[in-house]
Amino acid sequence: MIEMNRDLCIGCGKCAADCPVGALHIIEGKAEFSGPCFQCGHCVAVCPVRAVAIPEYEMDEVEEYVPETFDISPENMLHAVKFRRSIRNYRPEKIEGEKVTDILNAGRYTATARNRQACTFIFIQDQLEEFKALVWENMPDILRSLRKDAPRYAKTFERFYEKWKADPKDDNFFYNCPAFLVISADNHPLDGGLAAANIENMAVAHGLGALYSGYMMRVISTSPALKKWLEIEGKGVACCMLLGYPAVTYKRTVPRHGGHIIRK
Repeated sequence: MIEMNRDLCIGCGKCAADCPVGALHIIEGKAEFSGPCFQCGHCVAVCPVRAVAIPEYEMDEVEEYVPETFDISPENMLHAVKFRRSIRNYRPEKIEGEKVTDILNAGRYTATARNRQACTFIFIQDQLEEFKALVWENMPDILRSLRKDAPRYAKTFERFYEKWKADPKDDNFFYNCPAFLVISADNHPLDGGLAAANIENMAVAHGLGALYSGYMMRVISTSPALKKWLEIEGKGVACCMLLGYPAVTYKRTVPRHGGHIIRK
């Protein structure tokens, strides 16, 4: 699972000291792997001479620490958080491929419980119209299920459905977004939530906007047909997110309550 290059290893012990499961030891002046291990990669990251590798991972993606790449000031970080808006009005242009790759990598590199890396990311752009049509096609079945299990949602979605039937452009689920992301997590839903936060931050860095959709989480979770199309049968839905270039420009942050904060 872990390969140690004994020729490069200098026996500093940093990998053994930082291993969260005690799978590394210094023996006769060199680091040795004994397991068990969940391949968190701390040993790869902490080694000063690149003597550690995890063969089943993409080792070519490993980057060296460069201080200049961490130069986001606390003030700018807080401003970005305060300036964040839920976008319900999108421009029609698609998201470019290189930006999509960055967005999905931001999710892929997010921390997961015991490094399970068990999230599935379904990014829908080229086939979004097909998916939207399937949503409305299956809405009668979804409504029947919701009337039994979640009547409050059923009433809301019934209104959406009636509005859509009267005017298909009146879409309260997708707001004419050009792209839609589903995150499925079969380990812990928090994994998907953490990934979604990083994905949104990366999207905003590329000039995009996002909207988290609890409505679509409920719709997909209720519909076997939609889960089959998304290839997440038997898995949970951790997050649904609308993505695209905002068609509105915000000039300032917004006010908030003082906060329910307890300091001890």
